[in-house]
Amino acid sequence: MPVHLTINGESIEAAGGQSLFEYAEAMGIDVPTSCRKQGKCKECMVEVVEGMEGLSPMAEAERHLKGKFRLSCQACVVAAEGEVRCHTMRRGQMRIERHAFGLPVGNRAVEIDSAVTRDGDRILIDGVEVERAGPEKPILGIAMDLGTTTVVVRLLDLETGELIADTSFENPQRFGGSEVMSRIAYDTDHPGRLLMRTLAGYLTHAIEKFPVDPKTIYEMVVVGNSTMRDLFFRQSVHSIGQNPYQSITEIEMAEGKRTSTSLEQTGLRSLLPIHPKARVWGAPIISGHVGADAAACMLAVDLAHEERLVAVMDIGTNTELIVGNKHRILAASCPAGPAFEGGAIACGMPALDGAIETVEIGEDGSFRLGVIGDVTPEGICGSGLIDVLSELLRTGRMNDMGRFTEDNKRVTLWRGGDKEIFLLESDVNELAQAKGANVAGLQAVFSNYGIEFDEIEVFYLAGGFGRHLNVEASKRIGLVPSLATEKIVQAGNTAIEGATIALLSKAKRRELEELVRRVEHCRLETHPNFFEFFVEGCQFKAVEPVKPVEQIKPAEQNQCAS
Repeated sequence: MPVHLTINGESIEAAGGQSLFEYAEAMGIDVPTSCRKQGKCKECMVEVVEGMEGLSPMAEAERHLKGKFRLSCQACVVAAEGEVRCHTMRRGQMRIERHAFGLPVGNRAVEIDSAVTRDGDRILIDGVEVERAGPEKPILGIAMDLGTTTVVVRLLDLETGELIADTSFENPQRFGGSEVMSRIAYDTDHPGRLLMRTLAGYLTHAIEKFPVDPKTIYEMVVVGNSTMRDLFFRQSVHSIGQNPYQSITEIEMAEGKRTSTSLEQTGLRSLLPIHPKARVWGAPIISGHVGADAAACMLAVDLAHEERLVAVMDIGTNTELIVGNKHRILAASCPAGPAFEGGAIACGMPALDGAIETVEIGEDGSFRLGVIGDVTPEGICGSGLIDVLSELLRTGRMNDMGRFTEDNKRVTLWRGGDKEIFLLESDVNELAQAKGANVAGLQAVFSNYGIEFDEIEVFYLAGGFGRHLNVEASKRIGLVPSLATEKIVQAGNTAIEGATIALLSKAKRRELEELVRRVEHCRLETHPNFFEFFVEGCQFKAVEPVKPVEQIKPAEQNQCAS
């Protein structure tokens, strides 16, 4: 009986002897590759979720991989029978957020002030000629939000601001770890910039699928947390993983070696198929793990001109939190981990077709599920996890300590044939710790600012995850403060929105450079009550306000670093 091989949900009977790549080709599955099965490009990764023992031993070309990851061109089916299930790093299938503040991309007024201009047949970057071309050749640019888990890319016309195309895919660097500290350790221990090169390969494929000549792309703006941004620009990230957790650019700026934490390189050095002289600009970071994505969020909400007291919370593997207005701004990074993005959860998955995104428990105790793409469920994504926690809490099937009140340690959400989607108590523990980190960040920053939650006039929930979660469910489990619903704005991906604004406007780019210098960075671990905040935050109950930091004994006060 041959091996039952499943790749990306498609199945085939594998007699053995061929590689996973070859079986994928036979099934019509597109596996990223630049070297055509030579094991050199490191792009054809798959994550093996079942049946690793049925595959050939790790080859020399795979020595950089660990855990469940293999190169599909090197991993051959060798078992005579059994089950092997795997998937590629998801590309082009992930849900793309095309709205910010409820408006489609392009509906927010941004005065076009591009660094790339046309003078007759000359194409210039900041006045310097890079090419001669006729008027029929477009001038294009890319804005990229380089997340720990997800990469979002927009292609725009730099003369009109029009969105030409966009795409989103899983960050393929996940083989180096699911969160930033693991990737810092991986990059430090493995020579050859493997994380950067692998991402460049995936990004190249994404760009080449756009309906344009890549050589007409003359500028690119990159935002991401400090680690993701610096990895992309080939910077050493070792210092970000060591106390006081600073980017090399932040250290050099303090030493007077640079005037900004922003980075710049050419398209050629970026290993991308865009114009070789294109400028690739990495937006400035704020401090520590509070990176360029948080800076871009400030640009998107126009914080430089905001009189109201606002908060921006971008929930993710590395949650960013910003509180303030034009007069004073505090920012912090919360190391939440990947749980709310489906990582480290038994049946967790990104927001792809097949992901359970909404959950209700009916009066009869049955689960009513909403599935992305209206297809057979394959797992559960972040918004679905928020819902199921809220519903279990509401119906008394889980207590506020995250323990199931029934005898078993497992709640089944869906069953079909031999497939089951479930939530374990251990999953709840992972989610509790992720929530605890986020709540501790909220409490510490508000405490340092000297305000309570209800003093905030607008609370922006940023990011694709923030846009799709159920606000009332989030309040019930204590993920966000119990504010009046009209104060909470599900803003969408403000990081990519800010990157887009910076791409289209030199003036806004300069504004951002000035703005980040005024931000006070709150290092959460130095707050005297951080551990208390974290423990409280791990419980599934409404977030209660805490006393401002000036009410804590002066000797114990945390000082935000400006």
